[in-house]
This record gives sequence, structure tokens and C-alpha cells, in this order.
Amino acid sequence: MYSVFVTRALPGDTIRRISKDLQVTVYPKDRNITKDELLTYVKDADAIISMLSDPIDADVLAAGKNLKVVANYAVGFNNIDVAAATARGIAVVNTPGVLTEATADLAWALLLAVSRRVLEGDAMTRAGKFRGWAPELLLGVPVYGQTLGIVGAGRIGRAVARRARGFGMRILYHNRSRLAAEVEQELGMAYASLDELLAESDFVSLHCPLTPETHHLIGAAELSKMKPTAVLINTARGPVVDEQALLTALRNKQIFGAGLDVYEREPMLTPGLADLPNVILTPHIGTGDVRTRVAMVDMVVDDVIAVLENRRPRHIVNPEVWERRNTDA
Repeated sequence: MYSVFVTRALPGDTIRRISKDLQVTVYPKDRNITKDELLTYVKDADAIISMLSDPIDADVLAAGKNLKVVANYAVGFNNIDVAAATARGIAVVNTPGVLTEATADLAWALLLAVSRRVLEGDAMTRAGKFRGWAPELLLGVPVYGQTLGIVGAGRIGRAVARRARGFGMRILYHNRSRLAAEVEQELGMAYASLDELLAESDFVSLHCPLTPETHHLIGAAELSKMKPTAVLINTARGPVVDEQALLTALRNKQIFGAGLDVYEREPMLTPGLADLPNVILTPHIGTGDVRTRVAMVDMVVDDVIAVLENRRPRHIVNPEVWERRNTDA
């Protein structure tokens, strides 16, 4: 019987159901697993279902002598040493597509909440400080008819653009490669350089992957190019933003505000960030609706079973492993 190690309890009953045919071990603690613990649990595992916070590096992969697949419960996989997995013939799979709409929803929730100062208003009202309507009470910035800049025009970026059309927005985007003309026309998106996008946008929403090129893509220089009335939204990856530079920009009212769901040194925050009223902070809940999270479980489990049954998984990050396996066979 194959052994599957799951690094965190998951929603739904899929894990319970597969326990009839597989030896499943779920990490018992309600916190992120440490690397030392991973090294212990992985020793006898044929498969790992991992979280984005898990350090699946070369040491962990080497400790898993029987490992055939690492299934990341996320679309991102920067926590996995894919090259080391490939060298060992270990398939890496993830969960693309299924989390698109949920993450786009949260990006919009943050955008609206920051622009209209929703959390400040909630706190004021709960504290009994609301004394009645006033002309200048918690003035925010407008959304309808403004310019939205999308950095990263993959599935989630384009889903955000679809929502922006309902708000009558002008939509700029910056991407590694330009979209096809028909896609630009369908979504009402216009390509711009990053500098142009930052200078012209009232809202900048980040949806790019974390790569060496996008690390600190938004730093002090980029923030200085934004409007003082602009809002920055990050539901991508924390290190895409230089958090210390953002803290300074928010403190100095260099931009109007920010909405963050991911952090540079997650789960830690840059000291001082949580004290600012012009930033909304959510705990990495971009995919956090029941439908999406359960669908993600089904995706990783289906691909784990496929690999263990020597079938090609649907969402493989390193397809060369599968091609090499079939060639060797």
C-alpha cells in the first residue's frame, strides 16, 4: 500500500475517502510544519501533499527515498526545489485554474475596502465614535471609471480585468509577453510598460508569479512613480513587493493605501505595517472559499493517485520527468 503524507489538515472528506486504499498520514498540529519535522515524516512517503509554506528543498527530497510525487496545494510552487525533484525523477503537481475566481474576488474585496476605508469605518462604528453623517467623514478615493493597472495577465489577472469592466474602468496591463489582440479587445485591456502603468493607474493589482525577475518588482523607485491617490493590491506573492519600502510609502502618504493578502516574510509582518490605518491585511485567504478549497483537494489527490498508478497527472509542473519515465520504460 502506498504511503501519502499530508502536511496540513484539509477541508472536505476526500482525504478520509482515499484512506481506504492508501496509507494516509496527516500532520497533526494546527501550524506550519518545520523542515526538521518534514525530514522525519517524508522518510517512508511515496507522495507528499504540501502547502505553499512548506520548504520542500533538496534535503527533504533526498530524505524521501520512495518519493514519486510532490503535490502542492497551491498554484504557486516556489517553495519546492523543482530542479532537485526533476533530477530525482519526482513529479511536481499543483492546482492551476481552480482558484482563479476566488483570488480575483479577494483582490476586488481589498480594492473596494481600501478605497472606501471600510475597515476604518467599521472600527469607528463599533467603538461608538460615529456621531452622525458629516461631509468629510472618511473620504475615500473613487473606483468607478478610474484606471486599473494589472501586473501579470494570467488567469487571475484576466479575471480581475473582467470584474473591472463592470466598474467602467480603463484597464492597463503589464506582462512578460503581450496578449493576443483579440484577448486585449475582449477584456478591454491595453498593454503598457511597467513605468507607464504605475504612473497612470489609480489602482495597481499584482498577479505575477514570484521569480528572480519579479522579486521586489515593486520597490521604492516604483512606488515613487505611483499617484498619491493610488492603491496597491497584492494577492500574488509577498516578495514581489519590498515591504519596507511600502511601509515607508504608506507612512508618508506617498500612496493612498494598500491591500495585502501575502507578505514578504510570511507569516511575519514588517514591524509597523499593522499599525497603519491605510493598509488592509488579510491572512493569505485568496483561495478561501469552501468550493475552491475543496476543489483544490480533489485536484491534488487526483494527480497523486494518477502518479502512483503510473498515469500522467493533469497538472504537472515538470513534464520532463514523465517523458523521461516513459522513455526509460
